[in-house]
Amino acid sequence: MNKNPSGDPAAAQTPPIESAAPTAAAPPPGRSRRFRVDVGTIVSAVALAQSLLLVSLGYWGSQRLVSRIGVSAHKANHDRTEDKVLAFLQKAESVINAVGTAPSLRPEGDQSERTAELLWTLLQQSPELDSIYVSNEKGQMLMALRYPVPAMRHIERAKDFTTETWQYKLPLDAEADVQQRYATQRIESYRSSYDPTQRSWYLQARKAQGPIWTQPYVFAAAQELGVTYALPSKRRYADSSAQALVAAGDVSLGRLSEFVRQFNSGGDGDSALLSADFRVLARSDQSGALHTLTPPNGVLGALHAHMVADGTAGSDNDTDFAFTFDGRRYLVQASLIPATGWHLVSWVPEDALLGDLRRAVLWGLLVALAFLAISLFMSLKLSKLVTSPVENLSHIARRIGLLELDNLPREPSRVLEIQHLDQALDDSARSLKAFSKFVPVDVINQLIDQGHAIAPNGSPRRITVMFTDVEGFTSISESLDTDVLVGMLTEYFNLATGVFARHGGVVDKFIGDGIMVLWGAPADLPDAEYRACLAALELHVEMSELNRKWQDEGLPAFRTRIGIHTGTVIAGVLGSNDRLSYTAFGDVINVASRIEGINKQLGTQMLMSEVTYAGLQGRLYTRRIEELVELRGRQTRMVLYELLTA
Repeated sequence: MNKNPSGDPAAAQTPPIESAAPTAAAPPPGRSRRFRVDVGTIVSAVALAQSLLLVSLGYWGSQRLVSRIGVSAHKANHDRTEDKVLAFLQKAESVINAVGTAPSLRPEGDQSERTAELLWTLLQQSPELDSIYVSNEKGQMLMALRYPVPAMRHIERAKDFTTETWQYKLPLDAEADVQQRYATQRIESYRSSYDPTQRSWYLQARKAQGPIWTQPYVFAAAQELGVTYALPSKRRYADSSAQALVAAGDVSLGRLSEFVRQFNSGGDGDSALLSADFRVLARSDQSGALHTLTPPNGVLGALHAHMVADGTAGSDNDTDFAFTFDGRRYLVQASLIPATGWHLVSWVPEDALLGDLRRAVLWGLLVALAFLAISLFMSLKLSKLVTSPVENLSHIARRIGLLELDNLPREPSRVLEIQHLDQALDDSARSLKAFSKFVPVDVINQLIDQGHAIAPNGSPRRITVMFTDVEGFTSISESLDTDVLVGMLTEYFNLATGVFARHGGVVDKFIGDGIMVLWGAPADLPDAEYRACLAALELHVEMSELNRKWQDEGLPAFRTRIGIHTGTVIAGVLGSNDRLSYTAFGDVINVASRIEGINKQLGTQMLMSEVTYAGLQGRLYTRRIEELVELRGRQTRMVLYELLTA
């Protein structure tokens, strides 16, 4: 015994169970009328087209206007923030420029006290700056600090160490006169390794021989991230001594954060300042000052990646674009701060900026469409009396052309011509439905789909053929009334054809109580042998259920015998010019019929040829008939196999 687990092939569609269409009485013949379109309908159609065109153009123009308004509003906010940043930086630059051009500027000697007073006074008047200082090439420096505490910092650089003297002052906003605010509260001195001539701001200013803005770094005194504006200044004093000075001022990133946060004071959108190497200096969507320089992330990171991909990152020109992040669309403005090389970027959710305007435009559009709909309602309704039924009738005609004849709808209409057309289509469908009872509709559809001509033709085709027969049908028919027998046969045929269709089989013909089924015709079918055997096994299972039902009703059981063979036949549309049938003929058909008949002699129920068995490739349970079987009408004996249920 050969066996192997079986699998289900791709199921074919089950042929629909046909039902008789209701018969409608034909209306009395009347005078034929030609379909005419009145001028009012044409005018209404033209007016509708023009009105829709105008409304569409208006809506399109409104949307463009809204988008421009939104972009303009966003750019105005961005430019306002940019102006504030520029003004902030320019104020810091002007203060340091004033220090650098002061005639008596000197970080040491008799003039140092006057320089210290100048630095302290300018710091009081410049809330943009956190500290102002000046240093010479000897490492002598004066610094007025706002943070971490108000103080004047004196630095004297010796050969091996630095002496720092801190003169602590009252807070800059203290309630006191000018002299008292500058009065020293206490003094501290200590040694350190601080060398102003080795700081980046000093080295860059001396190298550039002009004003510079440094990259962000950690301030030595305040231990906070910030940037420095530095200006070199060469001096020759009355005593003929010459010094190369550098005046500078510090701006913490915390102060920059205050400016960018003003962008979203209205609650919509955010902005950020990026350094020349695209690290975050300040951003409004995060609270507090930044203590470390990090690359952009979140929405800022996504828009920066978009700019890098577009090649606009680092551009000297102002840039605006839109992009999507986490399913939300944003409008973006970006510009360069020339003095520092920084980039100001701002982004606003499009729905937050334009939502109200677009809703107003949409409401205006809806109102316009409502008035248009009211004005054209009558003409459109009249046109629907014709166009809608004609469209429905075209769908019905298309279904009739595809031989989909079940449950076809009727199309009632007050237009006489449409009534006539509906009745004609119904008559055609009822005639074709009656005809389809005698012709396998699925075969016709496959022939048409494959481009076969519906005319006598035939060609060689390798197929698998099955013949079925009910054992002892003659004695069963003699014991039953005709109505009962016809009912049982109908139920049996419905079950069998459903099983065959699910496995790709095409019923060629009914021969009394027998059925001839083809696998592989009219359309090619891979693995036809396996599908045919699966159908035989399923039919055996389904018939067991049906027989139990019949026995409960006191009716005899049907024991179906099956014969299966595989080979090449002539298949096609055969017959006369006016009466055709799709079928197959050849020795393979005869052998399959003989194999079905030999079941009676061998006491088996499902037999197949050796060719069909080879196509199974051991996937189903089979049993070889040990003796060579002689088929009626053939001189050579054949090797047969019995298909087993387990």
